[in-house]
Amino acid sequence: MIKALLFDIDDTLYDSTTLAEMARRNSVKAMIDSGLPFKDEQELYEKLLHIIKTFGSNYPRHYDELLRYLNIPWNPKIIAAGIVAYEHTKFGYLKPFPGVIPSLIRFREKFRLGVVSNGIAIKQWEKLIALGLSHFFDVFVTSGEAGVEKPSVEIFTLTAEKFGLDPRECVMIGNKLDVDITGAGNAGMGTIWFRREENAYLKHEGKGPDYIIESFFELIPLIEKITQ
Repeated sequence: MIKALLFDIDDTLYDSTTLAEMARRNSVKAMIDSGLPFKDEQELYEKLLHIIKTFGSNYPRHYDELLRYLNIPWNPKIIAAGIVAYEHTKFGYLKPFPGVIPSLIRFREKFRLGVVSNGIAIKQWEKLIALGLSHFFDVFVTSGEAGVEKPSVEIFTLTAEKFGLDPRECVMIGNKLDVDITGAGNAGMGTIWFRREENAYLKHEGKGPDYIIESFFELIPLIEKITQ
């Protein structure tokens, strides 16, 4: 019997990929407008992506490293322009996918809800609060707390333990086959893949999903069908 539904955050509850691209593109444009002596926005954007890949998305000084990479003297005005543009874009466009809020409202009537996310707890909470979703969730587990990242089985079993449930009483909803679906499936949980890339399944070699949705509007009838 299903007693808890678990959700990933990025690209599951909201479109983090599009938002991040928009925020990063606006940040490099703002840096150029503030005097950065580098006029090719696309090339600068690609160099910023290189910095992010090199240092990790949670590194706090991407723009400082970008100037260093370009052999441009450190300039607080230019760096601040990039940061402000990024933050304004992020919070201006941060909103849940259509159907997320009605689904969570309905599910709260019957299930306990949780989040399982790779990342730093403060940053992930920041997203949930900004999305207006933090009050829906009873349990919140991040890789920082668990000491391991998805798809490790341990992060999923820890989440089930926090609910006081067997993993078989939980269903994981996420967008990444190799991270959310394989990991939760290996832990014994039911899995629902929020498919956003048409051909992603063709490249996947791990444990497949129990169910597939392409919109949150499909999730309520699917859960009702599963639990009948």
